[in-house]
Amino acid sequence: MTRRLVTLAAVALLGGALSLTACSSDQDDSTATDTSGSDAHMGHMDHPADGGPAPEGITEAEDPDYPVGTEVLLTADHMAGMDGATATVSGAFDTYTYSVSYTPTDGGEPVSDHKWVVQEELADVGDERVADGETVTLGAEHMPGMDGAEATVDSSTDETVYMVDYEADGMTMTNHKWVTESEIRPAE
Repeated sequence: MTRRLVTLAAVALLGGALSLTACSSDQDDSTATDTSGSDAHMGHMDHPADGGPAPEGITEAEDPDYPVGTEVLLTADHMAGMDGATATVSGAFDTYTYSVSYTPTDGGEPVSDHKWVVQEELADVGDERVADGETVTLGAEHMPGMDGAEATVDSSTDETVYMVDYEADGMTMTNHKWVTESEIRPAE
């Protein structure tokens, strides 16, 4: 009798654990945020469909290789479905662009090597390029918990940076921030 109760209890516990595991996420693998620390292949569910206007004070590029309205091919893989997607340039800017690592203010998992935030999305840094390894406060709202988060600069570039409109995984993204010039190619 005792052995039977122990067996029934084990089966009940195992069944409950399997049930909890199966219900732990409403997202499939194509849209789930990568919790390994990197935001490569980030899910669209966490990213707003409309990135909104460019930040105040950013300088429009005078003679970008890809002017506003140009159709381009994305080679970046910041989010699922981005690499290889056709996009239309919605903005081209001259500024410093940073890859950063941060812990979201909403308690989310730490994010490593988030590409990209621009100079104008960093709080109280002035106009000078921020050195790799420096700590900054983010003023961007690309993802939940990003605005106000303390971040470390992983790397930076001064190449032209673009906002783009594109469709991937059934979602239309407008004014997606950001892709650098080296992450796009002419559309074929």
